[in-house]
Amino acid sequence: MARFELKLPRMGESVAEATITNWLKQVGDKIEADEAVLEVATDKVDSEVPSEVSGVLIEQLFSKDDLVEVGQTIAIIETAGENEEEEETETTIAPEIIEEVTKTIETAKETVAVPESITNSGSEKFFSPLVKNIAAAEGIAVEELEQIPGTGSEGRVTKNDILEYLKDRKYKPQKAVVQATDVPDSFRTTAPVSVNGGDEIIEMDRMRKLIAGYMISSQQTSAHVYSFIEVDVTNIVKWRDKHKNEFEKREGEKLTFTPIFMEAVAKALKDFPGMNISVDGDYIVKKKNINLGMAAALPNGNLIVPVIKNADQLNLVGMAKAVNDLGNRAKQGKLKPDDTNGGTYTVTNVGSFGSVFGTPILNQPEVGSLALGTIRKVPAVIETPEGDFIGIRQKMFLSHGYDHRVIDGALGGMFVKRVAEYLEAFDITRTI
Repeated sequence: MARFELKLPRMGESVAEATITNWLKQVGDKIEADEAVLEVATDKVDSEVPSEVSGVLIEQLFSKDDLVEVGQTIAIIETAGENEEEEETETTIAPEIIEEVTKTIETAKETVAVPESITNSGSEKFFSPLVKNIAAAEGIAVEELEQIPGTGSEGRVTKNDILEYLKDRKYKPQKAVVQATDVPDSFRTTAPVSVNGGDEIIEMDRMRKLIAGYMISSQQTSAHVYSFIEVDVTNIVKWRDKHKNEFEKREGEKLTFTPIFMEAVAKALKDFPGMNISVDGDYIVKKKNINLGMAAALPNGNLIVPVIKNADQLNLVGMAKAVNDLGNRAKQGKLKPDDTNGGTYTVTNVGSFGSVFGTPILNQPEVGSLALGTIRKVPAVIETPEGDFIGIRQKMFLSHGYDHRVIDGALGGMFVKRVAEYLEAFDITRTI
């Protein structure tokens, strides 16, 4: 019988670790190829880990709630049959060859090693996003974080390392910091008790704790400022009303306003590439691709931001399909980790909840976010060659939030004005 090592697969370009949330298969269970063995959660999405082979699960190397790094073996699966010749060949490799190959690998590692100081706030050590979130919530500075002994690969500090450190930490910051990380129950203080006995006390779920941490961190990181502009979208409303049934019949999908707005945002980002950047410490990173994040609701009511990659290269049909696909998979809880990575600018539709406008918090490390208000019929002054008159128009507010550390009011205002110009100049003779 052969033994297959099930490893934690790559979960996205910026994801280094995941937490095991549930074992779907137990020791002794039969597993088919591509069948899910366990569920894991990153700091963004939950997903399943399937088996690459058929066999029997004979060992679980980690327990529920354990933190596992990408590439680590998490389970052993025994498969039926093996290649005797291959196994024999593997055991008869000469020791001197093994030693030579090992030296070559180590030399290659040293040659291609890239310092990660920029991505770790001035530190020469690597810290995962989860560890940095915990440190930020507990008021641990980079200098203090570097002193924590790590038990992970290459001495990296793991979630368990920093939590153990917090148990015995002598220094406590004078100013309390909101705790919004996924801390095990054994490290928590006694649950709050209702004073009058009539209140219901509910602990935040894991996703809500992470969201809370991100929101506080973003507010503490960026200097948020906002520009607002009102847009006449009467032509867009009329055009959509005329074509939505035809589109659904032909494409099998609904045509909403969102892809039209996304298209205008992508065009404006091409006109103002200074908005399509991110901040990394003291560095500004100009993004080559325009990847639009769109806030979407999860089944539990929490929000997540899946990303439309290379949005500027999509026509309206392609944009509509991308918006519908990500939105539907978000509602079903079927987003993959890579679906939420790589965003360069975020759009959120607060109008779907009836809000006239909103003030979005930036999705770090992005520097801009646009909130779409609800579309309303309002009386407006209409200018004509024969004179001005009052008419009923369909209007909405665009709320542009941006990071004043790197984006000045001129750029922030011109960008949202350009989005408005694209929307108001929408071609009503356009075909799908």
